[in-house]
Amino acid sequence: MTSQAVEIPGYIAGTWDLDPVHSTIGFVARHLMLSKVRGRFTKFEAQIVTAPNPLDSSATATIDLSSVDTGNEMRDNDLRSENFFDVAHYPTMTYRSTGIRPAGGGETFLVDGELTIRGVTGPITMTVEVNGFGPDPYGGTRAGFSAQGEIDRTEYGITFNAPVPGSGGVMVSERIQLEIEAEAVLRQQQA
Repeated sequence: MTSQAVEIPGYIAGTWDLDPVHSTIGFVARHLMLSKVRGRFTKFEAQIVTAPNPLDSSATATIDLSSVDTGNEMRDNDLRSENFFDVAHYPTMTYRSTGIRPAGGGETFLVDGELTIRGVTGPITMTVEVNGFGPDPYGGTRAGFSAQGEIDRTEYGITFNAPVPGSGGVMVSERIQLEIEAEAVLRQQQA
């Protein structure tokens, strides 16, 4: 239990399911240490529980790694291979939050959690911005969140790389940025 309470305008407590049509779970990696390549996952499920005290809220997610999409089929197949995600043995990536704390006021928070990739679980802290709560045109209620974080992929057993001749660099960065735009739908109360 958290002793602190925070105020978020329009805040609604409840259980929310991520809307995959209006949400993005993406990542950014450096290629050849020169440019950034973006990718996303097109299949995922996530739930957010907003508690009466926002600092007691939680989130869980399961991402289908075979749904990786960088806009290049050859690169996507490589990411699915044993070189990176090894989807044949580890088809999903999972996340669960472990704590929330304010990040300097307003509607921005640091959400601590555990990320599991390739059977390895490690800590991650995401900076989460609460974008708001409100009705949708279909009689439901929605909430929006933006989140950013960073991992070192080698800590999850994703160590494949190749040196770039003459530059001293490598093909793919070890540091990977995570970017999430989440729109969630409030579950209806059962009568």
